[in-house]
Amino acid sequence: MPAFSPSPSPAPPERRSGPERIAAEAVRALRDELDTYPKPGLVSRIDSGSHADMDAATFAASTRALEPYFADLAAAGAAGLPMPRLRRIGMAAEEAMRAATGGVNTHRGAIFGLGLLCAAAGATDTTVRPAGCLGAQVRGRYAADIRDGPVLLRAPGAEARRRHGIGGAPEEAASGFATLYGTGLPALDRGRRLRPGDAGAARVETCFALIAALEDTNLLHRGGADGYAFARAAAAGFVAEGGVGQADWRAKAEAIHHAFVARRLSPGGAADLLAMTLFVDALEEPRP
Repeated sequence: MPAFSPSPSPAPPERRSGPERIAAEAVRALRDELDTYPKPGLVSRIDSGSHADMDAATFAASTRALEPYFADLAAAGAAGLPMPRLRRIGMAAEEAMRAATGGVNTHRGAIFGLGLLCAAAGATDTTVRPAGCLGAQVRGRYAADIRDGPVLLRAPGAEARRRHGIGGAPEEAASGFATLYGTGLPALDRGRRLRPGDAGAARVETCFALIAALEDTNLLHRGGADGYAFARAAAAGFVAEGGVGQADWRAKAEAIHHAFVARRLSPGGAADLLAMTLFVDALEEPRP
């Protein structure tokens, strides 16, 4: 399915319809994820975290390049196209990402997970999307193909899944994004209650909760079992101590961020899932 060229002056997301609006929400979610700080070990507009090969400008360029492919994925979902067609669009999106970033992998995980959610949103393009419907669409339409799909044997995430016996991003998607719904969205709601009016703080709360809960192959690849355990325990401790409800929450979150950087840890899977959480939050009806 060919990608279209984005308009140089796109309309605001709330004035768009169909695949274009869905893609705009996906881009907004990625930009909000980049704006979030402190995020342990991750690239933000403040610093590059544990990464020497990418920065905020790299992520911004990648995000711009991906918007038309998110629209294509939404249109494919609306048309009921099967997983092989989605994979072809995803491969084209990855090529566009690498062209925009000089070969750097900024958003492969987001292309996969957020792309599936865009397809699900296209399939449910109505004025009302009940809470939970996007995950249910992904699980119902694509779970079997995700689990039976091709494996990139030399990809770091695939190697970590084999070595450590975890499901990683494919299983998260096939489950209908169980961690997103079970941890991400509740943490986003909690952050909003703890810091009313501070959207950035709510995103930080969500990011830490996801790091603590997610089987993140990025952490395993970069830090091994010890780094993985350290990262999850540090994030869980922050949440257990009150998260962004603490008076000194920002200083504590920054200290954990610097500890991740010192160990070169980067929970990229949690960053992708944070963007997906924001996307689902924007498109589904409020939760009870």
